[in-house]
Amino acid sequence: MNEDHRIPKTELDGRILKLQQYLQQHSIDGALVVQKADLFYFTGTIQDAHLFVPADRPPILMVYKSVDRARKESTLGLIEPLKGLGRLPEIIRLHCQSSPRQIGLEFDVLPMRNHLTFQRLFSGVEWVDISDAIRRIRAVKSAYEIKRIAIAAELSDQLAAGMSESLREGITEIELAGQIEALARRLGHQGIVRMRLWGNEMFYGHLMAGESAAVESYLASPTGGAGIGPAVAQGPGFRKICCHEPVLLDYVFACQGYLSDHTRIFSLGDLPDKWVRAHEAMLKIQSMIKKAARPGVVVGDLYEMAIDLAEDLGYTDHFMGAGGHRVHFIGHGIGTELDEYPFLAKGQQMRLQKGMVFALEPKLIFPGQGVVGVENTHVVTENGLRQMGKYPDDITIIHRV
Repeated sequence: MNEDHRIPKTELDGRILKLQQYLQQHSIDGALVVQKADLFYFTGTIQDAHLFVPADRPPILMVYKSVDRARKESTLGLIEPLKGLGRLPEIIRLHCQSSPRQIGLEFDVLPMRNHLTFQRLFSGVEWVDISDAIRRIRAVKSAYEIKRIAIAAELSDQLAAGMSESLREGITEIELAGQIEALARRLGHQGIVRMRLWGNEMFYGHLMAGESAAVESYLASPTGGAGIGPAVAQGPGFRKICCHEPVLLDYVFACQGYLSDHTRIFSLGDLPDKWVRAHEAMLKIQSMIKKAARPGVVVGDLYEMAIDLAEDLGYTDHFMGAGGHRVHFIGHGIGTELDEYPFLAKGQQMRLQKGMVFALEPKLIFPGQGVVGVENTHVVTENGLRQMGKYPDDITIIHRV
């Protein structure tokens, strides 16, 4: 195990402390954490395990498989084998020297079957939802996390640069995606993009061209894509890419657990002026939000500002979707999952804090024609947003001889 890839003990201790402070403030005896992204956040490992965090004692990680690997990957102090789920109450009682009366769970992602099992095993325990608290803790990134996301953003830039070599007339979306994804793997992409919203999943992201990019789909995203069939119903398909049409590269780079979300537009040869003007409009919206976003600003207000500017620029009917299928956000938090807090969305009252990281993605979708827009991952600083990706935001025109 490469020691550089372990989350430092001081980092995990700080995260655990924030959760314990929440538990103490709400008179909750402890938290039982089982979801993979949350396990990774609080322990540094995703081995098959249950983490119990008492309000006033050190946490204990109980592992089915593999205990040896969990001990190598995690810097937590207490990591013990769990021979069977039925032993959970006993281990927790011995560790806490009493039986907890109230335990927090991740209600937003915990399967009902697991919840019923916990109810059966822990007689007399009251179960409370701590998923919002965990997500709020995770929303504010440490310097360590910001550095990890910045590395992912640098690799996103390298993916975008790789388009100049691979994009050619007549190549299918899926073949081009394969070449870019091969580059991503060579650069260290972990292959898995985690999403918290139930039923949402993604493989690297979306690489689509022309009218194919504007095909609507089920995903909580402004773009969907034709895909290769109804079993996936999103992303690149078998359509051949033509000259003088917008090609969308909207890929997530996932490196050592942390993500960067990054969108750029490419074209083989010059694009018609309507596409250039539409893309420039999205850059104006990005610029406005970057200037307005400061610690303390209500995220829903940023969304309304973007909606108003899109209307002023004449793109209301195509901003963040078309017709009745548009999404009502312009950005989303990002970290170990693609859909973290904060959401720059309609009606959201959360305020920005220093250390929050989110992807800002103003886009225009023209059904039957194509998609333009941009997406960059930003960190909130005392002075506003700092963009992580450095690849040029303008449309990249590729001329083949």
